Amino acid sequence: MIDGVEALTNAAVGLAVSALAVLLLWPLFGWQASAPQAAGVSAVFFALSAARAYALRRLFRRMECRDHGNGARS
Repeated sequence: MIDGVEALTNAAVGLAVSALAVLLLWPLFGWQASAPQAAGVSAVFFALSAARAYALRRLFRRMECRDHGNGARS
C-alpha cells in the first residue's frame, strides 16, 4: 500500500515541478505558456515517460525471466 502512495506522490510532485518549470523556463526561450498549457505539456511528457518506463520494465523483466530460465537448465 505504501509503495502505491509513494508512487502517486512522486508522480504528483513531478507533474507540479514540470508545470512550474514550463512556466518559469519557457520564457527564457521566448515561449509563453498559460497555467493550463503548462499542465497539459507536463501531462503529455508524464504520459510518455510512464509509457517508456513501463515498456523498459517489461523488457527487462522478460530478459530476467529468460536468463533465470537458462540458468535453471545448466
